Amino acid sequence: MRHLVLLAAAALPAAALPAAAQAQQETSVLPMVPASGTLLDVTAEGRTTRVPDLATIRAGVVNQGADAAGALAANATAMTRVLAGLKAAKDAGLTPVKVNTVLLKGINEDDAVPLLEYCLEHGYELRFIEQMPLDAHHAWTRSEMVTAEDILAKLTATHTLVPDVQERGAAPAERWLVDGTDLTVGVIASVTRSFCGACDRTRLTADGQIRNCLFAREESDLRTAMRDGATDQELADRWRIATLTKLPGHGIDDPSFLQPSRPMSAIGG
Repeated sequence: MRHLVLLAAAALPAAALPAAAQAQQETSVLPMVPASGTLLDVTAEGRTTRVPDLATIRAGVVNQGADAAGALAANATAMTRVLAGLKAAKDAGLTPVKVNTVLLKGINEDDAVPLLEYCLEHGYELRFIEQMPLDAHHAWTRSEMVTAEDILAKLTATHTLVPDVQERGAAPAERWLVDGTDLTVGVIASVTRSFCGACDRTRLTADGQIRNCLFAREESDLRTAMRDGATDQELADRWRIATLTKLPGHGIDDPSFLQPSRPMSAIGG
């Protein structure tokens, strides 16, 4: 199955733009890349012209990162291109198109239902993500976070949600079927309903570092090894060792927890 992960701001209905203009957005990585697939990071605005190429090479996962929604909301032309990219991806068969969003108290909380309805209408799979302590200013506080419970309360006020019985596996999102259909909405509750025990993910940063957890404070350097002439097998072994040293939990609730120096924008999906 081919997947496309997109930024939540990309799918905001027009009525939701003012409230969401200051929202910070995050991206996520899907559980696995098919053996024949390709893992790519692309930006939102240029997606329309790139979709045919992605479809041709049978991209396994296209994981999008972008700046704050405010930059898009303030630029109608950019938003138009982003929305066109969503449509182009769907039309090209790069499905499911997954839209990730982070709700922030006092900023875009009221956009939860309109955003869900927009995604349902267009056949996109919406996933709400609890805000994590990965902001550049290290200003995150748990008390200001919109929790999974808060999100579900907002959605169930206007829609019927039934837990999806499909096996979740290592996927980060809990999913619910919406209004008796096969359409789903997901919640990635990294803070209040952590799924560390099932997590099988590692991340390769743009500067060649392997991170075995979003919240890791140590990294494994592949770039230097590659420049020093390491073989593919040696690089694979380094990656495997990094994976095997994953901690059993992210430790957010531990009094000794320290936020990693890299913000989400520097880690990548």
